[in-house]
Amino acid sequence: MPTPDWNALTALLQKHSSFIITSHVRPDADALGSELGLRAILLALGKTVTILNASAPPANLEFMTPPGVILKLNSDVPKSSVPAADAIIVVDTCAWQQLGAMTDVIRSSSAPRIVIDHHVSSDQLDAHEFKDVTAAATGELIFELAASLGITFDSTTANWLYAAIATDTGWFRFPSTTSRTMKIAASLMEMGASPHMVYGLVHEQLSLSRLRLGGRALARTVSDADGRLIWLQVDAHDLAETGAVAADTEGLVNQCLTIGGSQAAFIAVELPSGQIKFSLRCRNPHDVAALAEKFAGGGHHLASGCTLPGPMPAAVEKIRQAFIEMLLQPG
Repeated sequence: MPTPDWNALTALLQKHSSFIITSHVRPDADALGSELGLRAILLALGKTVTILNASAPPANLEFMTPPGVILKLNSDVPKSSVPAADAIIVVDTCAWQQLGAMTDVIRSSSAPRIVIDHHVSSDQLDAHEFKDVTAAATGELIFELAASLGITFDSTTANWLYAAIATDTGWFRFPSTTSRTMKIAASLMEMGASPHMVYGLVHEQLSLSRLRLGGRALARTVSDADGRLIWLQVDAHDLAETGAVAADTEGLVNQCLTIGGSQAAFIAVELPSGQIKFSLRCRNPHDVAALAEKFAGGGHHLASGCTLPGPMPAAVEKIRQAFIEMLLQPG
């Protein structure tokens, strides 16, 4: 897929004066960093910007939540009081299901929609799409948009974008990492990004509850399909008894793929709503994006997600069977 047409996007941005930026529920560092980086670009262009999400950021990304900048729908801003905007920009997703309560806000608005994303999955938001599935993170695309406009970032924004890219590439170890990725990371460092500080803020400020939850969940790791599939689950009792929250399971699924011989992995997490959130992982030549799409989810070929109704045992069995079928397919 060719690089997005930044001239076309620039024309859209120049055409409008006010913007709402949003992203997927349970925003990760790529979502937040992309929102903040895009906000910096729009402010440099003299625009009015509101970042409004359906979910609050997780506790470990508190450094990416400048006071009063990233707002939560129905908490900071009632649905009836969402500010008017000339255009709505969605970053790091192109799926209605992942927008949560922001779906109604976007659907009810007559403002044109713009998508900036790097995921394979899409269910058409009826938007002007600027996508590049070869990009390792949406943060890469935000950086390239800024570069096309001759806009540089201050050190704080550079750290946010560095976090976006570093976390989405597993600290530059995932196959999505390219020389393009490393050049952008180097440029962000030249603008003041500090890799060791960003890593410490993301991964070395964890709660004791999160550590205890991880130990509890990993102790129940299941090896399936002759060791090719590794999975684990976290239910409401685990969260309550450790004092953790669902966001504290972030990253646990990646540890499953450190087991020798593993080809795929998933984690099932019971949400407060009773729904079961799945994070799906695999190695080439498998494709968990296609698997996730069967359950109205999506993402990347090697890392995707979906949400199923409970109860946990029935939801887990559906996903487990789908993985078994995927692993039996010829590569």
